[in-house]
Amino acid sequence: MADPYSPEGELINIHTAFHAGAYNQVLDFDTSSFSPSNAIPTRVLKLRSQIALGQSKAVISELGGEKTPDLVAVRLLAESEEGKDVVEQVKKLVAEQGQENLTVQICAGLVLSRAGETEEALSVLSKHEGSLDAVALIIQIHLQQNRTDLAAKEAQRAKKWAQDSLLVNIAESWVGMREGGEKYQSAFYVFEELAQNSATQSSSSLVAQAVSELHLGRLPEAEAALAQAVALDANAPDTIANLMVLNTLLGKRDEVSRLKGQLEGADKGHRALSDWAEKKEEFEKARAKYSPKFEP
Repeated sequence: MADPYSPEGELINIHTAFHAGAYNQVLDFDTSSFSPSNAIPTRVLKLRSQIALGQSKAVISELGGEKTPDLVAVRLLAESEEGKDVVEQVKKLVAEQGQENLTVQICAGLVLSRAGETEEALSVLSKHEGSLDAVALIIQIHLQQNRTDLAAKEAQRAKKWAQDSLLVNIAESWVGMREGGEKYQSAFYVFEELAQNSATQSSSSLVAQAVSELHLGRLPEAEAALAQAVALDANAPDTIANLMVLNTLLGKRDEVSRLKGQLEGADKGHRALSDWAEKKEEFEKARAKYSPKFEP
């Protein structure tokens, strides 16, 4: 059976758009000519795009009575995005369907990793059989664990059997952004290709390009990429967060304060805000250990 995600497969373009963060393109994708066997995978990509665009409630409503394991998994993912604790339901679904169902594995991996059960998530995802989606998520989890070594090994293993895949290149670029050095330039080429292609351009791909530009010390170019991202979605949390970084480097304190308030309104739980709060707390603890002394 032909691989629908291969360069010759009918899902390759919609799949690429999804992983580039071009979720609106995924939703607008004409799938009327797709074969019946790809109906569920296509629907899953569209539903996950809705979730990524903040439309979790609509997804939950649409999937309320569904019994198909793939769609149950997506509904649980959407419910977790709305703050509902679905970990036990997810574990039950994994026990019943997780051995072979890739959608169950992916959605369960997302829910469990976000709930802090990273080892459980990795265990579920390790059941995959040649899935780059699972590999990409495993790499993301390792990077969140600050285990760049494990992420790099996972990327290299995947490259041996899927070396021409764009998703492998993207995942390898994530790792490269952590490893630094000459890897920044390599990552830039991948992200720029995505960001400047109309089929895959999104605020996510533009932010990825901008971040690589920042690491390369190219501030005007990073500012231009972020301006494009703002034009697409002015309230995307990651865009705002990286604008904060850029304006900090440019010494624009007032703009940083304004952007911080905007980010709090867009996503009060964003990692940039929690990191900022954590560092501020540590600074205050360190400062409390010292008392200023004034010489007469």
